[in-house]
Amino acid sequence: MRKIEASELIINNDGSVFHLHLKPGEIAENIILVGDPGRVEIVASFFDEIELKRSNREFVSCTGKYNGKRITVVATGIGTDNIDIVVNELDALMNIDFETRTVKPEKTSINFVRIGTSGSLQEDLPVDTWLLSDKGIGFDGLLNFYANRDSVCDIDFEANFKQSLNWNPQLTSPYVINAADDLLIKLEGPEVVKGITISAPGFYGPQGRVLRLELADPDINEKITNFRYNDLRVTNYEMECSAIYGLSALLGHHAATVCVIIANRLAGTASKDYKPVVKELIKYVLNKLTK
Repeated sequence: MRKIEASELIINNDGSVFHLHLKPGEIAENIILVGDPGRVEIVASFFDEIELKRSNREFVSCTGKYNGKRITVVATGIGTDNIDIVVNELDALMNIDFETRTVKPEKTSINFVRIGTSGSLQEDLPVDTWLLSDKGIGFDGLLNFYANRDSVCDIDFEANFKQSLNWNPQLTSPYVINAADDLLIKLEGPEVVKGITISAPGFYGPQGRVLRLELADPDINEKITNFRYNDLRVTNYEMECSAIYGLSALLGHHAATVCVIIANRLAGTASKDYKPVVKELIKYVLNKLTK
């Protein structure tokens, strides 16, 4: 059995994992991921009881109970690079024996639900909509560093997407991952719209925004909005979903993302106050996860 070297899995002196500062046994099998560290406190405010709180850099965590079920909430910060840290370390806490530095023979599957904010790419998706992501499209290239990425990707969708957009070969190749069916079923409802979400590796140029720098492809957002594949369309931009879906699929976990649309890029509108809408979404997700 392969021993994982200290340089590959860094364990702090107190027995916690390197970035998250959490120890084995301190996380639940249902984990809510949020970008904003301040949003952890909002999620935890709904808990019936708090078991523990931890923080290191932007990685703020809390484990507690809601409706009698154990729940963990973790702030990831912004971007798929942070998701690479968070998902791998949470998996390690659940599926690696820190004493022997070996992978446990019996794996435990985690349910990851990201709650975030997003920008709409379709004019008929107004601000303050709750959008549940059927698929994640990664513009970041993270999953392409891992073996067997094709086994979990929607290869036909990828090929059609790149062909339709006349994809620039200087950009990283997009990958397309489905959400977990069981979590989609848990989270769907009349309050929620389903869509396909792009995770961009930046907020400005990678999402088609122009300040002082011109874009390599000025028409990219128009092409994305007009793209259709088997009656499917791309609905929104955010910055984490694809990596959560991809790493979860490879590791044997389940993942879903639901975001509040806070800006409509086509209509040029923005939510007047999205924070109460996010709070209602948090309560909705907690109730759905613990049914």
